[in-house]
Amino acid sequence: MWNERFATEDYVFGKSPSQFLVAQAKHLEGAETALAIADGEGRNSLFLAKQGLDVTAMEASPNALAKARKLADEEGVSLTLQEADIFAYPWEARLYDRVVGVFFQFMGPDLRARVIEGMKAATAPGGLVMIHGYTPKQLDFGTGGPKAVENLYTPEILSDAFADWEILRLEDYEVDLDEGEGHSGRSAVIDLIARKPA
Repeated sequence: MWNERFATEDYVFGKSPSQFLVAQAKHLEGAETALAIADGEGRNSLFLAKQGLDVTAMEASPNALAKARKLADEEGVSLTLQEADIFAYPWEARLYDRVVGVFFQFMGPDLRARVIEGMKAATAPGGLVMIHGYTPKQLDFGTGGPKAVENLYTPEILSDAFADWEILRLEDYEVDLDEGEGHSGRSAVIDLIARKPA
């Protein structure tokens, strides 16, 4: 489904980075490496690379990766693009200072728990996981994201998942998004930034 969705000249989620990453860029300071999971067309990995990080962008869709490569070439930015199934990714093969997941809400609770554990495993000691997504209130707005409430995040879901980490930011709020046709309009979102024990 995703490969078909990305089979267009247009960038479904735009070329600009997530507003979350821009707003929380201070949390990228001091980092050298980053993994962007389910990174789509490359807008977020490109932003991370522009902050000076050595970035691996993991994505299952060949069409999305081709667009990410094109975007990186246009901007003169170096990215490592990795075609991979998020449910079979070798999380512990390399440790990263920052592991970033933006709007990867195409899975239910069991698979989400597996992926979050993978993200934690891929994070270097003292590194950060940064997650941004929709809350159940997003169903009232209908301006993007999944229609299945079980795929959406609550503060409790994320705080429980990172109970053994230092939570630096956990906030749900409403915001006007302008991130391509996929995320456009008033939205109910949540941010999590958590530090792995050293």
